[in-house]
Amino acid sequence: MIGSGMSADFEHALMREVMRSEMLRVKALIITTCMILAALFVVDVFAPNLEQRIWRGRVNPFYGQLLLAAFVLFEFWVHSVISRNRKLDRDVPVIRRYVGAFIETTLPTVVLVMQIKSMGAAEALGFVMPLTYFIFIILSTLRLNFWLSAFTGLVAAVQLLAVAMYYEPLSAEQEPELYFHAVRSLTLLGSGILAGAVGVQLRRQFAASIEATTARDRITNLFGQHVSPQVVERLMAEGTTAASDIRHVAVMFVDFRSFTAAARSRSPQDVVDRLDGAFAVLVEILERHGGIVNKFLGDGFLALFGAPLDNADAAEHAVAAARDMIAAMDHINDSSDWPLRIGIGIHFGEVVAGSIGSPRRKEYTVIGDTVNFASRLEALNKEFNSHLLVSAAVREALGESGDDAKSLGDVPIRGYEHPFAVWQLA
Repeated sequence: MIGSGMSADFEHALMREVMRSEMLRVKALIITTCMILAALFVVDVFAPNLEQRIWRGRVNPFYGQLLLAAFVLFEFWVHSVISRNRKLDRDVPVIRRYVGAFIETTLPTVVLVMQIKSMGAAEALGFVMPLTYFIFIILSTLRLNFWLSAFTGLVAAVQLLAVAMYYEPLSAEQEPELYFHAVRSLTLLGSGILAGAVGVQLRRQFAASIEATTARDRITNLFGQHVSPQVVERLMAEGTTAASDIRHVAVMFVDFRSFTAAARSRSPQDVVDRLDGAFAVLVEILERHGGIVNKFLGDGFLALFGAPLDNADAAEHAVAAARDMIAAMDHINDSSDWPLRIGIGIHFGEVVAGSIGSPRRKEYTVIGDTVNFASRLEALNKEFNSHLLVSAAVREALGESGDDAKSLGDVPIRGYEHPFAVWQLA
């Protein structure tokens, strides 16, 4: 199947996506903390009495602001570490992620302790700070790691319960408050687990997207960028392997007659524009009839019908495409100051189809005498002043749809000892 043999690329792409998501989480923490710092600064400037009432004058609010500023610097450092590892194409060590999660989740605990010392345990535990744990739990989903999110929830739950029990010890008559603190901590732990589940789902979606993109890129690299999106979709749906197999294929060679001589009197850009315009029309016709361009050959190309996708009527489709190509070129030539004469040769037979090349770069192609014979047929167009020549195998496959075929008799073929029957189609 397509997914085989691409695990290394897949894991690498997924690693980079996870790190990109991590960087987004860090940026969100930096922005959120900076917004809190800005709000504290505004209060400090315009309503200093409010700060004194909250902190009750027992702790300098500057210390809290200094702690938040230090946290922002820490997050900038975390961001630089992740960014540096991305540039080096390596992952951040898992232990460093857990240490970072512990440090981040401890920030609300430190601020909570400061508030308890100024406001009192009951007021501080009922104030806003215990809710800030949820900021870190929610953003932990961007880690795309269940255990890191669950760890964040666990750290928040344990630290909040420990602070509550330490600064507000319970007597026998206060026993119900134990359940209050325990349930609140369990809520934090459950939130961490839920955040982890969401992160896992996001990771799966990322993985599915990366896998589809990797498969699509692999097909494009194997078959060339000129493979139509429809063919790519079919290959992804049906699957294809790199192993070679024997197929019955209609092989088509297309060439522009006397193109090189005509190109000498024109600029390179004019030559490229003329070829691109003609190829765009011809390839569109080819794809419409179920063929693919296997490779471009300067001022021509090799096309296949029946590989890599099965085609029961490969020869008929190849001839139908060739007829439409010739008609399209006639139409283009009527409105062009550089008319192009097209020559096409088609043969139908057995080939070995598969990916060939080095371990670093492979290309899907077909090999066999069928390919060589189709190339020789196309070259004969110059000799017979024709547009479309086919072999006896193609003529036989056409049946009644090839009644307009004109037999050229047994023709000597370069590279072959004996002549072969060749047919010319209008």
